[in-house]
Amino acid sequence: MEGAEQALAYAAADFSATDQAVLERITSCFGAQLGERIIDLGCGPGNISFLLAGRHPCCQVVGVDGSAAMLAIAGARLEQRRQQQRQQASPSAGSLRFEQALLPAPELQGGYSAVVSNSLLHHLHDPQVLWCTVQQLAAPAAAIYIKDLRRPTDQASLERLVATHAAAAPPVLQHDYRHSLRAAFTVEEVEAQLAEAGLSELEVGAVGDRYLEIFGRHPA
Repeated sequence: MEGAEQALAYAAADFSATDQAVLERITSCFGAQLGERIIDLGCGPGNISFLLAGRHPCCQVVGVDGSAAMLAIAGARLEQRRQQQRQQASPSAGSLRFEQALLPAPELQGGYSAVVSNSLLHHLHDPQVLWCTVQQLAAPAAAIYIKDLRRPTDQASLERLVATHAAAAPPVLQHDYRHSLRAAFTVEEVEAQLAEAGLSELEVGAVGDRYLEIFGRHPA
């Protein structure tokens, strides 16, 4: 989402319920401890990154995205939060920073104790880019949690999902949501991707009417 209109519309939308669900699911899968370093791939305006930093204040959290427009919003939010903390003399909610990088990104250093991504996979022309990046960044036994859209079985099902979940969204988000559903993968397709990437140990499952999730520990 390189365009400013897309980025602003996405940042203004209320994804708090689904974002919180991602955070709670990560805790359910891996417990309260995610190690010392967490990376959030495809962080957008930072929704999940901020939640992770708040839940894990002793961790270093890095949000990575390829969109300068998205990261500008994330950076502004981070600066606003820091100003509020200074004014209130309250402790910082963890160590959080944002980096711009397009995957594959060999310049990113590995060794992360947790690799997280929400709604990135369907944006990539080659899904192996994500799985190779996970291999690159994850330390042995790192927690891995990926959530993404799941492609509907037919056009009628797609239109029902748009009507159910995006009817009140701005036209630009309805357009993006429709195309994102078309670009998403099935559980079986993701399982094949993981087998090709050497990540077959990760579990894949359907979530609700429109999502899938991939989770587990990186092979030691």
